[in-house]
Amino acid sequence: MKKSLVVVLVLALLVSVIGCGKKVEAPKDNAPKATQEQKVVNSAFKDTEAALLKSLEPLPKASKAYKLAALEITLANPFWVTVKEGYEAGAKEYGVTIDVMSAPKEDDVNSQLETMKTLVNKDYDAIAISAITPFNLVPGVAAATEKKIPVVAVGTSVDTEAAKKANAKIAAFITSNFEDQGKMGAEFIIDKIGTGKVAIIEGLPGAAQSEARKTGSKKAFEAAKGVELLPIQSGNWDRQKAYDLTKNLLQANPDLKGIFCANDVMALGAVEALKAAGKKDQVTVVGVDFIDDARQSIKNGELDATVAMSPYLFGKGGVILALKVLEGQTVKDDIYWTPMAVVDRGNVDTFEGWK
Repeated sequence: MKKSLVVVLVLALLVSVIGCGKKVEAPKDNAPKATQEQKVVNSAFKDTEAALLKSLEPLPKASKAYKLAALEITLANPFWVTVKEGYEAGAKEYGVTIDVMSAPKEDDVNSQLETMKTLVNKDYDAIAISAITPFNLVPGVAAATEKKIPVVAVGTSVDTEAAKKANAKIAAFITSNFEDQGKMGAEFIIDKIGTGKVAIIEGLPGAAQSEARKTGSKKAFEAAKGVELLPIQSGNWDRQKAYDLTKNLLQANPDLKGIFCANDVMALGAVEALKAAGKKDQVTVVGVDFIDDARQSIKNGELDATVAMSPYLFGKGGVILALKVLEGQTVKDDIYWTPMAVVDRGNVDTFEGWK
């Protein structure tokens, strides 16, 4: 696909709180809970939404009751449920309809492609996709392109070269810096443990967000003096598999000190395994996504941290992008970095309302 047709829309950083490309620093455990900084962080979601809307100006006005479709990775993961809520809120606000569907499991690439082909053969005006891998939806996007149905990518997209060969066009793309998420999670662990053995539990091999988070965390661990990275293992985004992997890691490495998981679902499985072994206090665990269960686990003093982003605005932004394309508006070829924050027990209460 031509670069000019692909727009990476990532939300503007809240400079006063996060800084360019940096995480939100957690206040000390004994810091006052109502500091001015925390009040600013507490308004982060509203500020982030405002930044997204500004980046998308001029905002579209639907000239008719468009019928949109969205194809997610899975609704079995709370992250994608929140993306769905963003889609639905955006559609309601702009006076259009949207049907949100997904694969039954996060690794069911064939089912997701079949669903995409079904959507193409229905009367949708535009389709938003979140591909399980960079390749599995290329034939579906090509079919949509042939029928002149605009496709917007949300979170994950399709491989550029494969899409070009198949004449599969992506009209716009809203995403986040997944590699930075891995780096931020690993750096949190390094800061906590200093030295020692660490592990990475990746998601689905080949999935863009999993590969990037693995790369970011691997680079950070390998660059840290005194940190030994164990062989990377795949949890396939599954809580039980992450539990089993962690159990095996502990048996082979009783001196394990840190685990970075490529999403919160797996991180919570790792926490359960550590609790069962009586070793939670000895091992620092970090996930990604900031789902509600992770928020509560952090409050309970179990999960150590997670890297937060805004799935809700992924969905809402996807709707706005689709409408801009349908209304013939120019989609800016600008890049804005998503606000990402490391959330731990020291600052979790300041992120109420984040979604």
